[in-house]
Amino acid sequence: METVESISLYYKPTWVVAAVCFVIILISLFAERGLNHLGKCLTHSNQDALFEALQKLKAELMLLGFISLLLNVFQGLISQICIPSHFESTMLPCKKHTEIKGHENYSPPAINNERHLLSEKSGNFSDHCSLQGKVPLLSTESFHELHILIFVVAIVHVVSCAVILVLGRARIRQWKPWEDSISTVPAGPAKVTHRHHLNNVLKKLAWGYWRRAAVISWIISFFKQFYSSVTMSEYIALREGFIMTNCLSHQEFDFHKDMVESLERDFRHVVGISWYQWLFAVVFLALNVEGWHTYFWLSFLPIVLLLLVGAKLEHIIVRLAQDVDVMKKHPGQESAWVRPSDEYFWFNRPRLLLDFIHFILFQNAFEIAFFFWILWTYGFHSCMMEKKGYIITRLIIGVIVQVLCSYITLPLYALVTKMGTASMAESVSVPMQSPGII
Repeated sequence: METVESISLYYKPTWVVAAVCFVIILISLFAERGLNHLGKCLTHSNQDALFEALQKLKAELMLLGFISLLLNVFQGLISQICIPSHFESTMLPCKKHTEIKGHENYSPPAINNERHLLSEKSGNFSDHCSLQGKVPLLSTESFHELHILIFVVAIVHVVSCAVILVLGRARIRQWKPWEDSISTVPAGPAKVTHRHHLNNVLKKLAWGYWRRAAVISWIISFFKQFYSSVTMSEYIALREGFIMTNCLSHQEFDFHKDMVESLERDFRHVVGISWYQWLFAVVFLALNVEGWHTYFWLSFLPIVLLLLVGAKLEHIIVRLAQDVDVMKKHPGQESAWVRPSDEYFWFNRPRLLLDFIHFILFQNAFEIAFFFWILWTYGFHSCMMEKKGYIITRLIIGVIVQVLCSYITLPLYALVTKMGTASMAESVSVPMQSPGII
């Protein structure tokens, strides 16, 4: 009884309580003031899209905090819910430690954090259920572990968003010299020569029977995303098609600046967490059953979807070039340019690709957070870690997905979706021409 009473605030020195509260409040204030300062900096630099992304990120962090608060508030009520003991022995992430084979170094989860006092405090709820021949729905220790999971998910989500923005902007910054080179070409013979060279490049991209075959075209697009996702000629061709279609009277239009703004708008979308992503997280937790290796097999889903999206974006560039090549065979269309249209995208919806990218980034971040949660809470030798080969494979796939999606796929999406009508409407930097000029 003395041990149980000693964990209550009744028997804790007031200076201990005050000191702990002071440190927690100080850290929270530093984080809150830091986010506010970052928001002011973005506002002063006219980074409206990034400011909105920051606000959405703060909203997601507030939601995670609210979930943690609800767990605290209803902890006692949920712990008093009793279930039959045989329910607790189904769909376990690990077998009981006395039955575990092949994990000689495994120890019960609580041994890493020494939370025996929490277990003793929850003894009252266990006694309440044991009198009925049942067990509590969740123990106090389980609630504590869920709090840690929420905290780790929040940290990994913030870090993942920062990596997305840094790598994405770094990639688009590499295209700036291409914008400068075309904007410095004077009107007249030099411009005509440049366009003739560009037409030859597009013709080469679309040339050949094998390139027109759907299967071969998709295979080429699949591998192209790894070694040359966007070439200078492709960038200039897409730029010219966008300008000729939307802002013909503004030939000095800064397409690269509009690209950066598009990336920031896309980033604003991917920092949020949609309802179906939360549903996936719940399903993921439910399917993490011992022997199913769900954690391992689901780690392949993000990279498969990512490679499919990247191949689709590359294939759109090939189709644009092929259509230009077809148009040039008609009389009077020798100087045809790339024609933006939604028909190149799945279901005529360019935004669908961004939804896929959004889901990929969230799932990857959640799986990385889940790994660190297991490492922190249960240790490296926990049965939930499974075999070392599974661990290494999951980590490698997670890093590849994060880097490839942030540095290649998302910037490529920002460029290729300029060929969609939705992106045209969002680009309000200059007055738009009527679609009738096509």
